[in-house]
Amino acid sequence: MSLKTTITEHMKDAMRAKDTHRLGTIRMLLAEIKRHEIDKLKGAEINDADVIAILDKMIKQRKDSAVQYEAAKRADLADVEKAEIVVLTAYMPQPLSETEIDALIRQAIDENGADGAAAMGKVMALLKPKLTGRADLTAVSAKVKALLTV
Repeated sequence: MSLKTTITEHMKDAMRAKDTHRLGTIRMLLAEIKRHEIDKLKGAEINDADVIAILDKMIKQRKDSAVQYEAAKRADLADVEKAEIVVLTAYMPQPLSETEIDALIRQAIDENGADGAAAMGKVMALLKPKLTGRADLTAVSAKVKALLTV
């Protein structure tokens, strides 16, 4: 079953349970998925990797908003954003451990024969599909840069 199908089923479950907060968040996610299908894929069905990328983007947006709301002393709005993060995070794949990330980085460097900072883009291109939604790509990029500049 695709991730989009699972999300749709969870929306129906939230409707039956009258869980308005969860339902609203899932509907917002499905609307973003639909927008992506129409704008980027010209109506074609979305794959799980794209759904994970959308989820990742939405979670980052909500984290940024929560920080801004807290800075503005609007705890009520920050709490709404944090609750949405919880719902969205449930659909993300299991995060990788540091050792698994390090092993994937080493494997990508070995596969690519990367040597020097100039090869960083090629290594990240290999890693991005494997790590999207499962690791912080900014931290991974820093690790790759450190390993290639040594």
